[in-house]
Amino acid sequence: MITDPTFYAAAIPAVTLYGLSKGGFSGVAILSMPLMSLVISPVAAAAIILPVLMVQDVVTVWSYRRTWDGRTLAYLAPGALAGIATGYAFASVVAEPAIRVIVGLIAVIFCLDRWLRPGAASAAPRPHNGFSATLLGWISGYTSFVIHVGGPPFNMYAMPRGLTRDVFVGTAAMFFAAINLVKVAPFFALGQLTPENLGTAAALFPVAILSNMAGIWLVRRVPAAAFYSIIYALTFVVGAVLLIGGVGALL
Repeated sequence: MITDPTFYAAAIPAVTLYGLSKGGFSGVAILSMPLMSLVISPVAAAAIILPVLMVQDVVTVWSYRRTWDGRTLAYLAPGALAGIATGYAFASVVAEPAIRVIVGLIAVIFCLDRWLRPGAASAAPRPHNGFSATLLGWISGYTSFVIHVGGPPFNMYAMPRGLTRDVFVGTAAMFFAAINLVKVAPFFALGQLTPENLGTAAALFPVAILSNMAGIWLVRRVPAAAFYSIIYALTFVVGAVLLIGGVGALL
């Protein structure tokens, strides 16, 4: 287990942001991996964060166990599984900056279309679409495996489906709980879930659970319309951060 206080000075805020994100404010955890990567390698950070996310998944899934949409999950699942498999197969040769640019660009365009196109805000919910579900599910599964940022592609598919606030959050909880569970085997196969990393993750569990519960408490007190405005704004910010960081790394 890591005992360096400097590590926990970065890890505790990072895990707190993940907890708020898991509670329903999807996107606020965009700074978590960069924070962790300041004090340890990105590979070790990803391995430590995975068990933390799984503990938070338990809290969120239990809290929203009665409000989730199985049809949305069914459409997204095949692509997400393919994305995780792709992430594992190309773990050693992934061009991470390029992935950040692609996801960031899609997220920014999605939000700008919502804000700038007349009538977009009041448009009727879109029917499910197999192609977009597979594509965005694949991107979400892939980016979740590589950089633990699968929220923007999920949001881009789920938000136009007309889900209520609690059903949206519950569906996201089920989706990412399943993704994180599937990621365990590939992470073990890559040798990342070492006893030291697992012990360090366990030390962060109390912070993970408390911040997750705080996120759930806050989400349930935000009006539905305001909640979706926040999620669109967070998706845009996450997309912009990914886009700018990815372009900077490529240049």
